[in-house]
Amino acid sequence: MCASEDRTDLTAIDAKGRITIVEIKVSRADLYGDGKWPDYCDWCDHFYWALAAGLDAAILETPDYRPETSGLIVADRYGAAVVREAASCDLAPARRKAELLRIGRLAMRRSMFAADPELAAGWSEGA
Repeated sequence: MCASEDRTDLTAIDAKGRITIVEIKVSRADLYGDGKWPDYCDWCDHFYWALAAGLDAAILETPDYRPETSGLIVADRYGAAVVREAASCDLAPARRKAELLRIGRLAMRRSMFAADPELAAGWSEGA
């Protein structure tokens, strides 16, 4: 399964083509109810948790949430700060190429639909 089969909260690509995924959590229930995030770690170079400022970051310190490799961002309505950098896990070249192409195609599709909503009305998932 790739990250494209589940929708990440945020996916970013830097100038060197490295992929970062950020999983945003706004409550304990949001964190505990999410079972799809472990799959994302195999499809990115860096994985971050982003927590609302009111959440205690200590909830991510158990081995279940991979604190040794996952980065941590704390955000409020005015800004965000990287509290802990994510470890780098280099993707295999073939996987990187496939993900960059998938992300590029998705971005192109969304851009086209934003420019012409009639395109979206005629598009189907299997097309």
